[in-house]
Amino acid sequence: MNQAALISGAIFGILSIVLGAFGAHALKKVLSEERLASFEVGVRYQMYAAITLLIIGYHADFSTSYGKWAYYGLFWGTILFSGSIYFLSLKDVLKVNLRFLGPITPLGGLLMIVGWLMLLLSYMQ
Repeated sequence: MNQAALISGAIFGILSIVLGAFGAHALKKVLSEERLASFEVGVRYQMYAAITLLIIGYHADFSTSYGKWAYYGLFWGTILFSGSIYFLSLKDVLKVNLRFLGPITPLGGLLMIVGWLMLLLSYMQ
């Protein structure tokens, strides 16, 4: 069992519920349908990561690099992926040019894929 993965999973889960409710109620009035749909993608992927981090925390072998990279990939990938989507969805409301965040989203997605791949490899060894 890895406490960091469990704590991260719980925090991501809490935040995804809070942000999902915020999006469904407060942001529905100020965001376009397209921006709101993007925001919801960030929330959904964050919740997937939360559940997966809990699984990793209970089952992954952190004495191997596979277990560690599964955690790091999902943790940092979620922060970059979902975080950049949240800010990009809110750029009109915040009235800030956040175009620089565009390349961060696929980088976060790539890290999440690495995390999933390392999880797979950890189970195959």
